[in-house]
Amino acid sequence: MQAIICTQYGAAEYLKLQDVPKPTPKDNEVLIKMHATSVTASDVLMRALDANLMFKIIIQMVMGFGKPRNPILGMVGAGVVTSVGKDVTAFKPGDEVFAYGSKSMSQIRWGFYGEYMCLPEDWNIALKPDNLTFAEATALPYGTLLAMHVMEKANIQPGQKVLIYGASGSIGTMATQLARHAGAEVTAVCSSRNFDMVTSLGADKVIDYTRDDAVAHLARYDWVLDTVGGTKTSPLKHAGKTALTAHGHYLSVDKGTPTVSRDKFLRVKDLAEQRVLKPIIDRCYALEEMVEAHKYVETGHKRGNVIVTIGT
Repeated sequence: MQAIICTQYGAAEYLKLQDVPKPTPKDNEVLIKMHATSVTASDVLMRALDANLMFKIIIQMVMGFGKPRNPILGMVGAGVVTSVGKDVTAFKPGDEVFAYGSKSMSQIRWGFYGEYMCLPEDWNIALKPDNLTFAEATALPYGTLLAMHVMEKANIQPGQKVLIYGASGSIGTMATQLARHAGAEVTAVCSSRNFDMVTSLGADKVIDYTRDDAVAHLARYDWVLDTVGGTKTSPLKHAGKTALTAHGHYLSVDKGTPTVSRDKFLRVKDLAEQRVLKPIIDRCYALEEMVEAHKYVETGHKRGNVIVTIGT
């Protein structure tokens, strides 16, 4: 089969399309023929190893020193089950599924950047929502689960005011929809070119963080949700940390280590089937265009998700 191999940490050009052996499912695993995967900010971070020294050490302890232990990256995807191990009962050949490779920082199944992928049946894998395409299903888990992570400490009540910084990204688009679903009054922070999109997702108000007078548009909020973390900042983001009501809270996606239980993953599926969540896709690339896809995500200006189609 063909897969994208990360030959060493560093530039996107270290991602190479190569022929590799097709995996064989173990007794408790399903073999998925991938139709789509996604280039996430986490994929780019792991490939580039662009972080402070301590984080670089942690990443390499988990993934391997010098180059990834599993050279096929990718942590999310969707496709069709082609075969199953003898102990598998939850899935059968022909099932259309989507999956997320991360359970926690220490439990990650990379390998979605290839034509086939094996996963244990009890991992974060489920039947694809009928109302989503393979590309849309691929765009669903990463942003939603990280949005849930940043929001799980926020007991958002109807009518509360919520500011979402980075509302147009993969995490922010989902946080906007989840906050709206909770009944909040949502103010979305993004560039003006994304105003129409975030408004369509439920934002009541918008602020362009690039404007010189952006800070003057801040109010007081019950919850300020930072969905981009410490990699990006602006005068508005700095001011937003204190733009709080008397009992307001500032929460960042960087705070704590995300864990993804199977129940939480299935909750994502339910919300998509109920049409509470709409996955946003910015661009689609072919597998052989993976370098270009990584370079685009690396600019930090994608809207929602960047999808890579496989064998279609």
